[in-house]
Amino acid sequence: MSDRAALLKGIRVWLVTFVVCLVLSGATAFPLVHELRWTESGLRALSVPEQLPGLMEWISGVRDGLDAVDTKYPFVLYGTDWLAFAHLVIAVAFYGPYRDPVRNIWVVEFGMIACAGIIPLALICGPIRGIPFWWSLIDMSFGVFGVVPLYVVRQKIKRLEALSAPAAA
Repeated sequence: MSDRAALLKGIRVWLVTFVVCLVLSGATAFPLVHELRWTESGLRALSVPEQLPGLMEWISGVRDGLDAVDTKYPFVLYGTDWLAFAHLVIAVAFYGPYRDPVRNIWVVEFGMIACAGIIPLALICGPIRGIPFWWSLIDMSFGVFGVVPLYVVRQKIKRLEALSAPAAA
């Protein structure tokens, strides 16, 4: 396998991995009410309330809030449907770098900027919305972990670009 083919294969494997994670992350925003009920039940079955009462209190409070919203104001949850849809749309954008990485490197760089943007969003909006700091750290981890495959892809694209560049005279 040529260097070019190996780089292209590596780029595509990393992109598919990133897109699958992005789609899964987005898809979980659709059934929030049910997910929180299942999570709470699962945590109780694992005796988490005794081990981590703060976590259990937070999960129960979020579930209570979602139940109340779902019962009285279900239209508010439409916002999380749009959040899920945005994840899916962003995932589709990564078809460009999959197809032509050098030409569409900007999509990867856009993704890296979005990952970086998660951190100030969590640090600013988390406290405003009453989110515990430890939960904001979990949210920020999506940006930290998300940027890793994109950074690897960008490095590989740059190497692919260098291989494709015409030799200097």
